[in-house]
Amino acid sequence: MKKLIIIPAFNESESIKYTIQNIRQDAPDFDYLIINDCSTDKTESICREEGFNYLSLPVNLGIGGAVQTGYRYAVENGYDVVVQVDGDGQHDVRFLNRMVETLQRENADMVIGSRFIEKEGFQSSAMRRVGINYFMYLIKALTKTRVTDPTSGFRMVNRRTAEIFAVNYPRDYPEPESTVYLLRRGKKVLEVPVVMRERQGGVSSIRFKRSIYYMIKVSLAILIENFRK
Repeated sequence: MKKLIIIPAFNESESIKYTIQNIRQDAPDFDYLIINDCSTDKTESICREEGFNYLSLPVNLGIGGAVQTGYRYAVENGYDVVVQVDGDGQHDVRFLNRMVETLQRENADMVIGSRFIEKEGFQSSAMRRVGINYFMYLIKALTKTRVTDPTSGFRMVNRRTAEIFAVNYPRDYPEPESTVYLLRRGKKVLEVPVVMRERQGGVSSIRFKRSIYYMIKVSLAILIENFRK
């Protein structure tokens, strides 16, 4: 079974080495591909000098476009399991085997690593938890499914779902919207408990003003997606 880790990276020079070292040590049976989304720092030069597996986009596509590029690569190269791992070092790849087991045993289409099931490790900032709870209740109201960590970027899919996402994937802040997309089409989305860390370097792209835009934009996208046939 071929397994690929997609690592979207924009200005992750402070943490990309740490991320790849963890993969090589704790998930050696996974291939990985860094999607360098036109970083303006030393991310690309580090990838080149360290001999990392990476692809540099010619223009900045944002998180959705970078991840979709990874899905397209996975489909074109025959991967059976595809997982997104952020380049900032928050996601602990020691939980990947648990996610694979759940994906296969439950015949799931997507497995989300949730920090809020057992509530261990870094639980995000208070402001972000407000947004996370908001999306949890919005998704439950629309799909009758409770997703405790709807903004988690630690997500694993099977080949069928990778084929869907390779063609159709939201551009901005895609996690909640793509989850609704799958649930509305009868796909099986599950969560498993994981422990996340604080980011190992760099600065989050979502700050207070941008978080307001994020919530409005994603809410509208989810509502539109919910009423599509």
